[in-house]
Amino acid sequence: MDTEAWDRIASTTERTLRQWSPTDPDHARLRDDAVERLTGLGGDFVRKGGAPEHITASCFVLSGDRRSILLALHKKAGRWLQLGGHLEAGDADPAAAALREAREEGGLPGVRLLSARPVDIDAHRLIGSFGACRTHWDLGFLGVASQAEPVVVSDESDEVAWWPLAELPQTQPHLAARVATAVRGIPARGVPTR
Repeated sequence: MDTEAWDRIASTTERTLRQWSPTDPDHARLRDDAVERLTGLGGDFVRKGGAPEHITASCFVLSGDRRSILLALHKKAGRWLQLGGHLEAGDADPAAAALREAREEGGLPGVRLLSARPVDIDAHRLIGSFGACRTHWDLGFLGVASQAEPVVVSDESDEVAWWPLAELPQTQPHLAARVATAVRGIPARGVPTR
């Protein structure tokens, strides 16, 4: 375990959270709670296996026309979810982790983030076979990719597919709300920042 690397990621995660001003009061409360946990746990709050509750990063990958979203049928959860996962020691910050996860889980090298700031935060208890992980504090980022690129199914998923925003699968209770929040986060110009 590289304590210095995890402390650095904890610091960039805290900075990301403090610079984000969510308009939703529930997101603001969760952001503040996450910052409090980061202050107390440091690197253990961003490292898989560091604490039973920890930060993850996900990416809501929209099609170029913003009418579809790329979702993965997660093997452990058994549900359709946005692409994402645990932060790694080499990630510069949560946005970099979300982008890496989107590329790994969707197989789309051309995916780009629309902003380095989160559009969503969600703390949820885990179901299925997640080992010592009990709660993920997931920071959601907004990305865009071409539907013309072929998707690749990673070892973590049973399937990866584009879904029309108006026809999301009903396998995850908060998916539709999180996607709606992400779509509201599209920058006015829609220009990728990374």
